[in-house]
Amino acid sequence: MRFFLSILFFVLLFAGPGAFAQPSSTELSLNAQLLTGARNGDEALVRRALEAGAAPNSRNRTGDTALMIFIRKGNAAMVDLLLGKGADVNLCNLDEVSPLMTAAYHGHAGIARALLDRGADVAAEDQLFKTPMVYAAGQGHSEIVGMLLGAGVDVNRRYKNDLTALMWAAGYGKADTVRLLLEKGADPNLKDNRGKTARQIAADAKHQAVVEVLDEIR
Repeated sequence: MRFFLSILFFVLLFAGPGAFAQPSSTELSLNAQLLTGARNGDEALVRRALEAGAAPNSRNRTGDTALMIFIRKGNAAMVDLLLGKGADVNLCNLDEVSPLMTAAYHGHAGIARALLDRGADVAAEDQLFKTPMVYAAGQGHSEIVGMLLGAGVDVNRRYKNDLTALMWAAGYGKADTVRLLLEKGADPNLKDNRGKTARQIAADAKHQAVVEVLDEIR
């Protein structure tokens, strides 16, 4: 024990005045500054951190990048900046939610278009097996639904529990989205794993406007 104490004494004696000092806020982490700026909507701080060398794909404890944070905020200018600095368009958070899913859920059509133009994965699934189309259809964001169809998503693709985009839109009462999907060729006669059609799902949820839209094609 005495030997180790002697070694520690000499280490402390010759280490120098700054050896055990805490790093300054600047030294601490440019990446942390980037994420703090994104969280607080401090665009100037984000720009400074990026210019100083912050990694654009830095993630916080939940796996969110600055890109994801600004997508939620609907800040298209900062999304474009981050994409231009090399932010990964397909980097998911810890729940496997992708940037495109986030844009689809929140209905930020312009941002969704920017992500698609840079190769966003339209078929990605999160931990709940939801895709960008499922989020867009369920939230009734028809413009994004149209974009995804234009990007090659099958209008009758089956998702978890054999649900289709039409069923998701019908179940949440999104009549305009239901109409769009029907116009694009969605099959109203398909059934989920319970044997229910989009109309039955809408009726169970008491979405009469959707039921009427679906009845128009019967």
